[in-house]
Amino acid sequence: MTTKIRCAWCEKDDLYRDYHDNEWGKPVYDDPSLFEFLILETFQAGLSWYTVLAKRENFRKAFDNFDLKKVSEYNESKIEELLQNEGIIRNKLKVRATVTNAQAFIKIQEEFGSFSKYIWNFVNGKPIDNKPKTLKDVPATTSISDAISKDLKKRGFKFVGSTVMYAHMQATGMVNDHVEDCFTRV
Repeated sequence: MTTKIRCAWCEKDDLYRDYHDNEWGKPVYDDPSLFEFLILETFQAGLSWYTVLAKRENFRKAFDNFDLKKVSEYNESKIEELLQNEGIIRNKLKVRATVTNAQAFIKIQEEFGSFSKYIWNFVNGKPIDNKPKTLKDVPATTSISDAISKDLKKRGFKFVGSTVMYAHMQATGMVNDHVEDCFTRV
């Protein structure tokens, strides 16, 4: 039996390995998934991705399976309910930002036809393949994540700094940062 060689960051446990093997770095073009990843990445700000990933199912339940329209209409009562939910990250600014970001996401859909068209335009519609040799070769930000962050902030989004947006690019396959010897590259 041969052992799969993976990016070293995912070897913590099966949850991480499964995410790495089946989701991370695979191109995502549908708006519902892009919205989910965007919200999860904003909750990650200042925390580890593992913390968010371990609570992902709780986030899905708490945020109505990331139903964009429902989230965009959350009122103070729903926000307070979320802040009491021990299954998610209960950061008041991030919970409020989720509602704001859902509203801004809808405005982008209206302007561009879809969020996917908007976001993928930053990479000319196709993934960037960085081909890093090791994790040390993977950047935390790039000029593209800087540009996305700046534009999203201008459009009213919160918690979308360049590092968050680069992580979003990685998660949604806009950039392929699987290391050179990772089995996903074969």
